[in-house]
Amino acid sequence: MRIGARLLGLPPVLARHTRCLVLGSFPGAASLAAQLYYGHPRNHFWPLLSAIWQMDLVAMPYPRRLAEVRRRGLGIWDAYASCQRAGSLDSAIEAAELNDFAWLLRRAPAVRLVLHNGGESARVARAIEALGLPTRRLPSTSPANASWSFERKLSAWRDAFVAGGVA
Repeated sequence: MRIGARLLGLPPVLARHTRCLVLGSFPGAASLAAQLYYGHPRNHFWPLLSAIWQMDLVAMPYPRRLAEVRRRGLGIWDAYASCQRAGSLDSAIEAAELNDFAWLLRRAPAVRLVLHNGGESARVARAIEALGLPTRRLPSTSPANASWSFERKLSAWRDAFVAGGVA
């Protein structure tokens, strides 16, 4: 399989008062094409946040979703700034370049917890922990993670949001 050109990730969603950061691995093809975090219609990220915050983020225009995320002290970014990958699976990521987490913490010094959205993101936990931040691995919101039901994911994500002060 041909890997192709180097792909560039999305800019972080954060504010100076961001307390908790959700760290994905790298946007899938649908998200990159649309330039939206968690842009695949079957990804559970936005429905999970909607259930936790009891508001229909899915129905909101994307800029309003991001404003709500920022308002509540949540940040969104990815482990990798760029990579090569055919398709959208994390297992196909090659030649990944880490994002600059020290830079992120200078921009959002209130971050106190990093939540890894799945196993590939959790691979960079040591780099985050080396900056003095605790991390927590959560079940991936990807539609490829069919082994976890929505309800089971919701329970894990809700607990983490409580711990991160963003529930």
